[in-house]
Amino acid sequence: MRLGARSPNDFIQTLNQKNEVIQKLYLSKMTDLTKMIDTKVMLGDSTITEQKTFEPKQVMDYFQKISQSLEKWSLQDVSITNHEDLRRVFTKFEIMEGNYLISGHVSLQFHVLLYYKPDQRVIDCQKELSEIIDLAKNEEERLSDNSDQFILNRLKESGYQDFDHQKLFEVFYENDEFREKIFQEIQKGASVNFKELSERKKKLFQELDSLLIETYQTSPVLIDDTRLVTGEEGCLFTLDLEFIKNNNREGLFDPRKISDSVKGRIVKRLDELESIFKQ
Repeated sequence: MRLGARSPNDFIQTLNQKNEVIQKLYLSKMTDLTKMIDTKVMLGDSTITEQKTFEPKQVMDYFQKISQSLEKWSLQDVSITNHEDLRRVFTKFEIMEGNYLISGHVSLQFHVLLYYKPDQRVIDCQKELSEIIDLAKNEEERLSDNSDQFILNRLKESGYQDFDHQKLFEVFYENDEFREKIFQEIQKGASVNFKELSERKKKLFQELDSLLIETYQTSPVLIDDTRLVTGEEGCLFTLDLEFIKNNNREGLFDPRKISDSVKGRIVKRLDELESIFKQ
């Protein structure tokens, strides 16, 4: 049974009221932890601008603090999921009272945006990459213009003088050893070392990757499981009460059958959560 759902039962209504109080405390805390600050970033066109962000580590530390305060509860480590630009920080906790399981889930879902550090090195790397790409492209075009005739000449020198162009190329592509030899000769005639250019380009891209910074975007609103799964930004807080029978969880049960002593202990557990979320 998800607390917050409508119920005519007085006990469940009491739990719902306590759940609402804890949710509000949680949302207030998350609103503070996700307050946006301005940070300078560089766009792909080298323009420096300001971008708003928050610090997810503060949320992770807060969840860790909650876990440490729940001394007798079974806890799940604070975790973070990473799916492309969507991330989620969350933890779960649960405890048995009689035959009833109280389980909670808190999480924050947010998006990640990548920018460059406002560093001159970014511009230098981009400039050098552009020069390498232009140089390689121009040389490839020059080699392409000259290589067809060069291949035909080399094939004819090897005794294929009576073949038409189509047949000459069929022989060329069927003879791996001969083809490799021709390619090597063509590359020797290049004015640039393509291997060195490729290695340099790879290093420059790696350096640019190291100059990326992440900014984080979220909304201080409560969302439900459905909105969480569909990737919406926001905070989730849920409490469930389930009846455990033969090691199976049953969400549908008659709350009138809960003994007064177990009801009292369940209420105390929610009071405990309220005190923790007030900290």
